[in-house]
Amino acid sequence: MGVVMSEPAYNVLFICTGNSARSIMAEAILNREGKGRFRAFSAGSHPRGRINPHAAAFLTDLGYDVSELRSKSWEKLAGPDAPQMDFIFTVCDDAAGEECPVWPGHPATAHWGVPDPAAVTGTPAEVQFAFDDAYRMLATRIGTFINLPMDKLDRAALHRHLSDIGKIGRDDDTSSAA
Repeated sequence: MGVVMSEPAYNVLFICTGNSARSIMAEAILNREGKGRFRAFSAGSHPRGRINPHAAAFLTDLGYDVSELRSKSWEKLAGPDAPQMDFIFTVCDDAAGEECPVWPGHPATAHWGVPDPAAVTGTPAEVQFAFDDAYRMLATRIGTFINLPMDKLDRAALHRHLSDIGKIGRDDDTSSAA
């Protein structure tokens, strides 16, 4: 039996200011849904240092293993020993406006803003709805992303698709990125 060579996985970084909910959820979703074609990471510009307990419980309830997920600074993933990123997505508006590190390799970037479920206060049902909504938006975008024909897109077309994906599920834009 011959050795089957597989193409290397794409490294994807999700950035959010606190790296406690949205970016953590995106990392978990892509690592599961990417089926080895993608390796997801998450980080924050001002990490909280811990995963939001609602996010951890939410992901656990959906069957995700959260034992390896950590809230960390983006500086840990910008150094010379870090994996080189192919894609970087900001998932909160604050992080999108911040001065980011210079990423080696010029990864493709896009803003995929998602309302912060960790900022929602109210009844347990209202908090649960906020996490459900953020998860749905991230899972839909990630599902669209992983199905892009990466090998058939030039850099300009890829950037357009990535930008369009960031609009999926927003109230002000119901367009599809497909």
